Amino acid sequence: DQVLSRWMRANSKMGARDRAEVTEAVFNVLRHLRLYRNLAESGSGHAVRRLAILGLHATMPPGSLDPGLEPAEKSWLEHLRRIDVSTMPRTIRESLPDWLDEKLSALPDSDALIVALNQPAPLDIRVNPLKISRDDMLAAFAAGPAARFEPQPTPYSPWGIRFQGRPSVARWPAFEKGEIEVQDEGSQILVTLMAPRRGEMIIDFCAGAGGKTLLLGALMRSTGRLYAFDVSQARLARAKPRFARSGLSNIVPVVIEPSTDQRVKRLRGKAQRVLVDAPCSGLGTLRRNPDLKWRQHPEVISEFQRLQRSILKEAAACVAPGGRLVYA
Repeated sequence: DQVLSRWMRANSKMGARDRAEVTEAVFNVLRHLRLYRNLAESGSGHAVRRLAILGLHATMPPGSLDPGLEPAEKSWLEHLRRIDVSTMPRTIRESLPDWLDEKLSALPDSDALIVALNQPAPLDIRVNPLKISRDDMLAAFAAGPAARFEPQPTPYSPWGIRFQGRPSVARWPAFEKGEIEVQDEGSQILVTLMAPRRGEMIIDFCAGAGGKTLLLGALMRSTGRLYAFDVSQARLARAKPRFARSGLSNIVPVVIEPSTDQRVKRLRGKAQRVLVDAPCSGLGTLRRNPDLKWRQHPEVISEFQRLQRSILKEAAACVAPGGRLVYA
C-alpha cells in the first residue's frame, strides 16, 4: 500500500481508472507471485516486465494489452494459455511458501481455505449508528453513483455494507461527514461480542487506527469513558481525524509503554469491558494483504505468541469483577 501510494503521488497526472488498473494488477502479481515466476521462466526480456504483463493480463479485458506487447510477448502469452496449471504442485499453483502450505494443510478443508485466501476481498464499510441507519445509507447509495458497486448489507454485522470493486470511499461526502467508516465485517462482529453499554468504562487495549474504538463509542452513545490504548503514537495519530469526524466525545486516546505503563496499572480491576485485538502475523488477511505471505516467516509466529500472551495477561488484569474480556 505504501509503495503504491508513493508511486501514485509521483505520477499524479494519472486518471482514477488507470490508478485502479495498476493497483489491481500489482495486487494480482503479489497474490500469484510464485505461479507467475514459474510461468515467467519460459519467456524472454526483463523478468519484472513479464510479471507485470501477467498481472495486467489477468485483470484487464481481453486484448487490452495487445498494443503494448512485442510479437514475442504475444507468442509467450499464447503458449501460457496451453499450460494446465491444475497439474502443478499446490505450492506453485496457489502461490504459497512451503512453510505456510504445510501449516495450512493441517487445518480442516485446507484446499478450500487456500483457494479462498487467494480471492480478492470485497470492501466492507460500517455506518456510524450515532449519525445514520444502515437502511437510510443503503437507500442513499442505491440512488447515487455508489450503486454501480452493488452495495449490500453484510450477512452478520447489523451496521455493515459490502461493495464489489474498489470504490474511493474516502472521497465520498458520507465519509467526510463521519457517517461511514471502512471496516471489515469481522472487526464489526468483535464489537458485537463486546456488547458495550452506556456509561461504562471500556478499554480497547490495542486500538491501532481506531476502527473498533469508533463503533464501541457509538454504541455507548458517547457516554462513559472509552480508553484507546496503543504502544504506537503514529497509529493513534492516524486515528485522531477519525475520532473527530465521528462526533464522539467519550474517547481517551493513550499511548502506553509495553508492560510497564503506570496508567494501565491504575486501571486494574476497573473496566467493565476490555477488548484485546492482539498484534499478529496477519496471515488471516491474505485476501486483502497478499504481500504478507512473502514477508512473514515461521519464527515470527512464535514471537507473536509470546507478545500476545504478555498483552493478554496485562489486559485481563484491568477487567472488573463480573466484567467481560474479548480476545481476538
